[in-house]
Amino acid sequence: MNKYFFYHLFFVLFCAEAVFGQKPLTTGTITYLDPKLEKLLPQNTKIEIIGSGFQHIESPVWVPDSNMLLFSDTKAQIIYRWQEGKGATKFLEHTGFTGRLPYGEEPGSNGLAITKNNLLLICEHGDRRLASFPLNGKYGLRTVSDNFEGKRYNSPNDVIVKSDGSMYLTDPPYGLPQKENDPLKEASANGVYRITADGKSELIIADLKYPNGLAFSADEQLLYVSVSDKTHPQIWVYPVKKDGKAGKGKLFFDASALPKEVAEQTTDGLKTDSYGNIWASGPGGLLVIDKNGHLLGKISTGEVISNCCWGNNNSMLFITAGSFLYLIKMSTL
Repeated sequence: MNKYFFYHLFFVLFCAEAVFGQKPLTTGTITYLDPKLEKLLPQNTKIEIIGSGFQHIESPVWVPDSNMLLFSDTKAQIIYRWQEGKGATKFLEHTGFTGRLPYGEEPGSNGLAITKNNLLLICEHGDRRLASFPLNGKYGLRTVSDNFEGKRYNSPNDVIVKSDGSMYLTDPPYGLPQKENDPLKEASANGVYRITADGKSELIIADLKYPNGLAFSADEQLLYVSVSDKTHPQIWVYPVKKDGKAGKGKLFFDASALPKEVAEQTTDGLKTDSYGNIWASGPGGLLVIDKNGHLLGKISTGEVISNCCWGNNNSMLFITAGSFLYLIKMSTL
Protein backbone atom coordinates (compact mmCIF):
# COMPACT_ATOMS: atom_id res chain seq x y z
CA MET A 1 0.00 0.00 0.00
CA ASN A 2 1.64 3.26 -1.06
CA LYS A 3 1.71 6.31 1.21
CA TYR A 4 -0.76 8.33 -0.86
CA PHE A 5 -3.33 5.53 -0.82
CA PHE A 6 -2.92 5.07 2.93
CA TYR A 7 -3.55 8.73 3.71
CA HIS A 8 -6.39 8.93 1.19
CA LEU A 9 -8.06 5.90 2.77
CA PHE A 10 -7.51 7.35 6.24
CA PHE A 11 -9.07 10.66 5.18
CA VAL A 12 -12.12 8.92 3.69
CA LEU A 13 -12.64 6.83 6.81
CA PHE A 14 -12.20 9.86 9.03
CA CYS A 15 -14.76 11.87 7.06
CA ALA A 16 -17.20 8.96 7.18
CA GLU A 17 -16.90 8.96 10.96
CA ALA A 18 -17.66 12.70 11.10
CA VAL A 19 -20.54 12.65 8.61
CA PHE A 20 -22.41 9.60 9.84
CA GLY A 21 -21.97 10.38 13.53
CA GLN A 22 -20.06 7.24 14.40
CA LYS A 23 -17.61 7.13 17.27
CA PRO A 24 -14.52 9.27 16.58
CA LEU A 25 -11.24 7.57 15.85
CA THR A 26 -8.95 7.32 18.85
CA THR A 27 -5.22 6.84 19.03
CA GLY A 28 -2.17 7.17 21.24
CA THR A 29 -1.32 6.34 24.82
CA ILE A 30 -1.07 8.08 28.17
CA THR A 31 1.87 7.13 30.38
CA TYR A 32 1.28 7.57 34.12
CA LEU A 33 4.46 8.19 36.10
CA ASP A 34 2.71 9.61 39.17
CA PRO A 35 -0.78 8.85 40.58
CA LYS A 36 -1.50 12.60 40.56
CA LEU A 37 -1.91 12.44 36.79
CA GLU A 38 -4.96 10.18 37.15
CA LYS A 39 -6.84 13.07 38.78
CA LEU A 40 -6.28 15.10 35.62
CA LEU A 41 -6.50 12.29 33.09
CA PRO A 42 -8.39 9.22 34.37
CA GLN A 43 -7.27 5.81 33.13
CA ASN A 44 -10.13 5.60 30.61
CA THR A 45 -9.23 8.91 28.92
CA LYS A 46 -9.39 8.79 25.12
CA ILE A 47 -7.29 10.73 22.60
CA GLU A 48 -9.63 11.53 19.72
CA ILE A 49 -8.57 12.44 16.19
CA ILE A 50 -10.76 15.37 15.16
CA GLY A 51 -8.83 16.63 12.14
CA SER A 52 -6.24 15.42 9.64
CA GLY A 53 -4.72 16.16 6.26
CA PHE A 54 -2.93 19.35 7.30
CA GLN A 55 0.71 20.07 6.48
CA HIS A 56 2.14 21.28 9.81
CA ILE A 57 -0.23 22.70 12.40
CA GLU A 58 0.66 24.78 15.43
CA SER A 59 -0.54 27.14 18.12
CA PRO A 60 -4.18 26.32 18.91
CA VAL A 61 -6.18 29.04 20.65
CA TRP A 62 -9.78 28.91 21.87
CA VAL A 63 -12.17 31.79 21.09
CA PRO A 64 -14.85 31.71 23.85
CA ASP A 65 -17.24 34.19 22.22
CA SER A 66 -17.49 32.04 19.09
CA ASN A 67 -16.99 28.58 20.64
CA MET A 68 -14.30 27.82 18.11
CA LEU A 69 -10.69 26.76 17.97
CA LEU A 70 -8.21 28.55 15.71
CA PHE A 71 -4.83 27.10 14.73
CA SER A 72 -2.09 27.80 12.20
CA ASP A 73 -0.69 25.68 9.40
CA THR A 74 2.81 27.12 9.12
CA LYS A 75 3.53 25.52 5.75
CA ALA A 76 0.16 26.00 4.05
CA GLN A 77 -0.15 29.63 5.23
CA ILE A 78 -3.67 29.05 6.52
CA ILE A 79 -5.36 29.69 9.86
CA TYR A 80 -8.06 27.06 10.37
CA ARG A 81 -11.18 27.17 12.49
CA TRP A 82 -12.58 24.07 14.23
CA GLN A 83 -16.11 23.94 15.63
CA GLU A 84 -17.81 21.00 17.27
CA GLY A 85 -20.13 19.29 14.81
CA LYS A 86 -18.64 21.16 11.86
CA GLY A 87 -15.00 20.11 11.88
CA ALA A 88 -12.16 22.21 10.48
CA THR A 89 -12.61 24.90 7.84
CA LYS A 90 -10.41 27.70 6.54
CA PHE A 91 -10.60 30.90 8.60
CA LEU A 92 -7.82 33.01 7.01
CA GLU A 93 -5.67 32.26 3.97
CA HIS A 94 -2.28 33.62 2.87
CA THR A 95 -1.27 34.21 6.47
CA GLY A 96 2.30 34.79 7.55
CA PHE A 97 3.78 35.97 4.27
CA THR A 98 2.53 38.46 1.71
CA GLY A 99 5.42 38.09 -0.76
CA ARG A 100 5.08 36.38 -4.11
CA LEU A 101 8.34 34.42 -4.25
CA PRO A 102 8.91 31.19 -2.27
CA TYR A 103 10.13 31.87 1.26
CA GLY A 104 11.52 29.02 3.34
CA GLU A 105 9.84 25.86 4.59
CA GLU A 106 7.42 27.53 7.01
CA PRO A 107 6.47 31.01 5.76
CA GLY A 108 3.03 31.02 7.36
CA SER A 109 1.55 32.17 10.63
CA ASN A 110 2.48 30.44 13.87
CA GLY A 111 1.59 31.64 17.37
CA LEU A 112 -1.92 32.95 18.02
CA ALA A 113 -3.51 34.76 20.96
CA ILE A 114 -6.73 36.63 21.70
CA THR A 115 -6.81 40.09 23.30
CA LYS A 116 -9.51 41.45 25.60
CA ASN A 117 -11.02 43.46 22.73
CA ASN A 118 -11.26 40.39 20.48
CA LEU A 119 -8.24 40.98 18.30
CA LEU A 120 -6.48 37.88 17.02
CA LEU A 121 -2.72 38.30 17.45
CA ILE A 122 -0.74 36.46 14.78
CA CYS A 123 2.98 35.63 14.72
CA GLU A 124 3.96 35.84 11.05
CA HIS A 125 7.10 34.00 9.97
CA GLY A 126 7.54 35.30 6.43
CA ASP A 127 6.57 38.92 7.13
CA ARG A 128 8.60 38.80 10.36
CA ARG A 129 6.06 40.63 12.47
CA LEU A 130 3.37 40.38 15.10
CA ALA A 131 0.11 41.28 13.39
CA SER A 132 -3.48 41.67 14.56
CA PHE A 133 -6.79 40.81 12.94
CA PRO A 134 -10.25 41.76 14.27
CA LEU A 135 -12.41 38.71 14.82
CA ASN A 136 -15.40 40.72 13.61
CA GLY A 137 -13.65 41.14 10.26
CA LYS A 138 -14.17 44.91 10.08
CA TYR A 139 -10.70 45.45 8.62
CA GLY A 140 -7.64 43.46 7.58
CA LEU A 141 -4.30 42.61 9.13
CA ARG A 142 -2.39 45.35 10.89
CA THR A 143 1.18 45.37 12.18
CA VAL A 144 1.52 45.44 15.97
CA SER A 145 5.34 45.21 16.04
CA ASP A 146 8.02 44.15 13.56
CA ASN A 147 11.32 45.29 15.05
CA PHE A 148 13.36 46.05 18.14
CA GLU A 149 15.51 49.18 18.00
CA GLY A 150 15.19 49.28 14.22
CA LYS A 151 16.26 45.67 13.63
CA ARG A 152 13.67 43.31 12.16
CA TYR A 153 12.55 40.32 14.16
CA ASN A 154 13.74 36.90 12.97
CA SER A 155 10.37 35.12 12.75
CA PRO A 156 7.99 35.62 15.68
CA ASN A 157 7.02 32.18 16.94
CA ASP A 158 4.67 32.31 19.91
CA VAL A 159 2.74 35.06 21.70
CA ILE A 160 0.81 35.44 24.95
CA VAL A 161 -1.11 38.38 26.42
CA LYS A 162 -0.85 39.57 30.02
CA SER A 163 -3.89 40.92 31.85
CA ASP A 164 -2.54 44.48 31.55
CA GLY A 165 -2.63 44.21 27.75
CA SER A 166 1.11 43.78 27.21
CA MET A 167 2.22 41.06 24.81
CA TYR A 168 5.16 38.65 25.07
CA LEU A 169 6.65 36.90 22.07
CA THR A 170 9.51 34.56 21.26
CA ASP A 171 11.68 35.13 18.21
CA PRO A 172 13.79 32.13 17.13
CA PRO A 173 15.09 31.98 13.53
CA TYR A 174 13.00 29.00 12.40
CA GLY A 175 10.95 30.97 9.88
CA LEU A 176 13.98 32.39 8.08
CA PRO A 177 14.86 30.46 4.89
CA GLN A 178 18.35 29.60 6.18
CA LYS A 179 17.38 29.86 9.84
CA GLU A 180 20.29 30.86 12.12
CA ASN A 181 22.67 31.48 9.22
CA ASP A 182 20.28 33.47 7.06
CA PRO A 183 21.75 36.69 5.61
CA LEU A 184 18.41 38.41 6.29
CA LYS A 185 18.87 37.95 10.05
CA GLU A 186 19.18 41.36 11.74
CA ALA A 187 18.49 40.71 15.42
CA SER A 188 21.53 40.13 17.59
CA ALA A 189 19.64 37.69 19.81
CA ASN A 190 17.01 35.01 19.46
CA GLY A 191 15.05 36.92 22.03
CA VAL A 192 11.96 37.04 24.14
CA TYR A 193 10.26 40.41 23.81
CA ARG A 194 7.66 42.33 25.76
CA ILE A 195 5.48 44.65 23.71
CA THR A 196 3.53 47.28 25.59
CA ALA A 197 -0.10 48.03 24.81
CA ASP A 198 1.04 51.08 22.81
CA GLY A 199 3.43 49.02 20.67
CA LYS A 200 6.80 49.67 22.31
CA SER A 201 9.11 46.63 22.13
CA GLU A 202 11.47 45.58 24.94
CA LEU A 203 14.01 42.76 24.84
CA ILE A 204 13.53 40.99 28.18
CA ILE A 205 15.44 37.71 27.65
CA ALA A 206 18.46 37.52 25.34
CA ASP A 207 20.49 34.49 26.43
CA LEU A 208 18.37 31.51 25.32
CA LYS A 209 19.49 29.62 22.23
CA TYR A 210 16.10 28.95 20.63
CA PRO A 211 13.22 30.33 22.73
CA ASN A 212 9.95 28.88 21.53
CA GLY A 213 6.80 28.34 23.60
CA LEU A 214 5.88 30.56 26.51
CA ALA A 215 3.18 30.75 29.18
CA PHE A 216 2.39 32.57 32.40
CA SER A 217 1.52 30.91 35.67
CA ALA A 218 -2.12 31.44 36.64
CA ASP A 219 -1.23 34.45 38.82
CA GLU A 220 1.14 35.87 36.14
CA GLN A 221 4.00 35.91 38.64
CA LEU A 222 6.06 33.43 36.61
CA LEU A 223 6.94 33.20 32.93
CA TYR A 224 7.82 29.79 31.48
CA VAL A 225 9.84 29.62 28.25
CA SER A 226 10.73 26.48 26.33
CA VAL A 227 14.04 26.15 24.50
CA SER A 228 13.69 24.01 21.39
CA ASP A 229 17.30 22.92 21.14
CA LYS A 230 17.11 19.31 19.89
CA THR A 231 20.22 18.30 21.85
CA HIS A 232 19.31 20.22 25.02
CA PRO A 233 15.50 20.63 25.16
CA GLN A 234 14.66 22.61 28.28
CA ILE A 235 12.06 24.76 29.99
CA TRP A 236 13.17 27.87 31.89
CA VAL A 237 11.19 29.90 34.41
CA TYR A 238 11.47 33.62 35.20
CA PRO A 239 9.90 35.80 37.87
CA VAL A 240 7.83 38.60 36.33
CA LYS A 241 8.80 41.94 37.85
CA LYS A 242 6.36 44.77 38.57
CA ASP A 243 7.36 46.54 35.36
CA GLY A 244 6.54 43.40 33.36
CA LYS A 245 10.14 42.52 32.59
CA ALA A 246 11.71 39.17 33.43
CA GLY A 247 13.88 38.67 36.48
CA LYS A 248 16.73 36.19 36.74
CA GLY A 249 15.74 32.88 35.20
CA LYS A 250 16.49 29.34 36.28
CA LEU A 251 16.25 25.94 34.65
CA PHE A 252 12.82 24.50 35.46
CA PHE A 253 12.87 21.21 33.54
CA ASP A 254 15.55 19.49 31.47
CA ALA A 255 14.08 17.08 28.91
CA SER A 256 17.42 16.07 27.40
CA ALA A 257 17.38 12.55 28.84
CA LEU A 258 13.81 11.69 27.84
CA PRO A 259 13.45 9.10 25.06
CA LYS A 260 12.10 10.32 21.73
CA GLU A 261 9.45 8.57 19.65
CA VAL A 262 10.40 10.71 16.66
CA ALA A 263 13.82 12.28 16.08
CA GLU A 264 12.38 15.78 15.64
CA GLN A 265 10.70 15.86 19.05
CA THR A 266 11.85 18.72 21.27
CA THR A 267 10.37 21.22 23.70
CA ASP A 268 7.97 23.48 21.81
CA GLY A 269 4.61 24.97 22.83
CA LEU A 270 3.42 24.84 26.43
CA LYS A 271 0.49 25.86 28.61
CA THR A 272 -0.18 26.06 32.36
CA ASP A 273 -3.30 24.98 34.24
CA SER A 274 -5.02 26.33 37.35
CA TYR A 275 -3.14 23.84 39.55
CA GLY A 276 0.24 25.13 38.43
CA ASN A 277 1.02 22.18 36.17
CA ILE A 278 2.83 22.74 32.89
CA TRP A 279 1.63 20.89 29.77
CA ALA A 280 4.56 21.03 27.39
CA SER A 281 5.37 19.40 24.09
CA GLY A 282 8.66 17.59 24.31
CA PRO A 283 10.53 14.35 23.69
CA GLY A 284 8.01 11.51 23.87
CA GLY A 285 4.86 13.60 23.47
CA LEU A 286 2.98 16.14 25.58
CA LEU A 287 4.65 16.22 28.99
CA VAL A 288 2.65 16.96 32.14
CA ILE A 289 4.94 18.53 34.75
CA ASP A 290 3.91 19.77 38.19
CA LYS A 291 4.88 23.19 39.53
CA ASN A 292 7.93 21.70 41.26
CA GLY A 293 9.36 20.36 38.00
CA HIS A 294 8.30 16.74 38.61
CA LEU A 295 7.18 14.81 35.53
CA LEU A 296 3.73 13.31 36.16
CA GLY A 297 3.42 11.56 32.82
CA LYS A 298 2.99 12.13 29.11
CA ILE A 299 0.49 11.95 26.27
CA SER A 300 1.83 10.22 23.17
CA THR A 301 0.27 10.27 19.70
CA GLY A 302 3.17 8.99 17.60
CA GLU A 303 3.46 12.41 15.96
CA VAL A 304 5.64 15.40 16.83
CA ILE A 305 3.38 17.41 19.14
CA SER A 306 3.78 21.15 18.66
CA ASN A 307 1.37 22.70 21.14
CA CYS A 308 -1.89 22.44 23.07
CA CYS A 309 -4.66 24.56 24.59
CA TRP A 310 -7.88 24.23 26.54
CA GLY A 311 -11.32 25.17 25.30
CA ASN A 312 -14.99 25.19 26.24
CA ASN A 313 -14.41 26.17 29.89
CA ASN A 314 -11.39 23.88 30.15
CA SER A 315 -13.45 20.79 29.35
CA MET A 316 -11.49 20.15 26.14
CA LEU A 317 -7.76 19.77 25.62
CA PHE A 318 -6.71 20.32 22.01
CA ILE A 319 -3.36 19.07 20.71
CA THR A 320 -1.69 19.98 17.42
CA ALA A 321 0.80 17.49 16.01
CA GLY A 322 2.09 17.43 12.44
CA SER A 323 -0.89 16.84 10.16
CA PHE A 324 -3.30 15.87 12.96
CA LEU A 325 -5.57 17.69 15.41
CA TYR A 326 -6.45 15.81 18.60
CA LEU A 327 -9.00 16.27 21.37
CA ILE A 328 -9.05 15.00 24.95
CA LYS A 329 -12.27 15.59 26.89
CA MET A 330 -11.58 16.65 30.46
CA SER A 331 -13.62 17.38 33.57
CA THR A 332 -11.16 18.31 36.32
CA LEU A 333 -9.67 21.71 35.39
